[in-house]
Amino acid sequence: MKMSAITIRLEGRKIIAIGLMSGTSHDGVSAALVELDERSRPPARVIAFDAFLHPARFRKALLAASADEKIGAAAISTLNFALGRDFGRAAIEIARRARIALSDVAFIGSHGHTFFHLPPRRTTRGQLASTMQLGESAVIAAATGVPVVADFRTMDLALGGEGAPLAPLAHLWLFADPKRGRVVQNIGGIGNATYISPRARLGDPDLIAFDTGPGNGMIDALASRISGGRLRMDRDGRIAARGHLNDPLLAKLMRNPYFSRRPPKSTGREEFGPHLLDRIVAAGRRTKIVDYDLVATVTALTARSITDACRRFIFPRGPVDQLIVTGGGAQNPTLMRMIAADLPNVEVMTAADIGLDGDALEAVAFAILGYQMLRGRQGNIPTVTGARAPAILGKLTLPPQPLI
Repeated sequence: MKMSAITIRLEGRKIIAIGLMSGTSHDGVSAALVELDERSRPPARVIAFDAFLHPARFRKALLAASADEKIGAAAISTLNFALGRDFGRAAIEIARRARIALSDVAFIGSHGHTFFHLPPRRTTRGQLASTMQLGESAVIAAATGVPVVADFRTMDLALGGEGAPLAPLAHLWLFADPKRGRVVQNIGGIGNATYISPRARLGDPDLIAFDTGPGNGMIDALASRISGGRLRMDRDGRIAARGHLNDPLLAKLMRNPYFSRRPPKSTGREEFGPHLLDRIVAAGRRTKIVDYDLVATVTALTARSITDACRRFIFPRGPVDQLIVTGGGAQNPTLMRMIAADLPNVEVMTAADIGLDGDALEAVAFAILGYQMLRGRQGNIPTVTGARAPAILGKLTLPPQPLI
């Protein structure tokens, strides 16, 4: 018996796709239903977006597994399939809410959940650069009946790159402006910035993007810790707003060598996660810093690492008129005020201020990367990741087909 022919519908002007993303905050799955049309401006339009939170018990297990250096193969394999199930459910639900039949979806671009990421520039003797994203694409394809493009980071890493950040290509699609220099600053679990000059294009040597350092992840974890687990985050920056910045502690934290390292560079929970938070809390207890002040200082660490990165690595490359914040950090007024106060000559704004859904952006990025892969086009930007060459990113998983 033969399998029936597989077709992926990329013909025509407009294509419907789904982008899926799970960030370092471990909250859940973000799903965006996207219309892609290269002749439009911008060429990606969000039809529907939502975030599907993990149940508290599963999130706790995922966080524990990420921090456990001795986790076994069985646990990792189980998480891979469990996350694939959750990604599939998110894709089905976002299509249902938009009243779009899955049969009309050309493909799904799934980033997966980064379980481990060790780029070449962070390896030590005896270590091999590697990355692992969980969220089995076969499970997603089987659940939805839609082709899935996944595992985007591995080829860039195989070419000596950081495997991150991967969103800059989407930023070029969505944010390029011939009259303005823009920094697109995503603040998810980790912060990352893309500089788009007024003349930016693919191949522009001034195009730069890199992880700036901590984002919301440490703020959320600290809020959870000081509340005994009752809070998942510092909602609207309310705790930080009640506290006062501890300058000596912030100065000590800003001496982290990651901040002065030149791009290309990327980071994650391995550097700005539980181990660092343990040290911050211990330092706070020793010096009798109250909880509100500790949250204010950790929030300021995210803000200061962003503005410091702008001054060190972006401002020397060209004009910056606007810093556009995306991700969960855009919903933290205290964090936004801190950034704006430290960049008085730059208009600090959110993606919503220019008519884009900043929460959906990363999920949209992986729909765009999936599209690039299926078109046979590069997905990485070597000047950003440090890879030796441009590369098509992602692996295609086809759904089951009727036997004929």
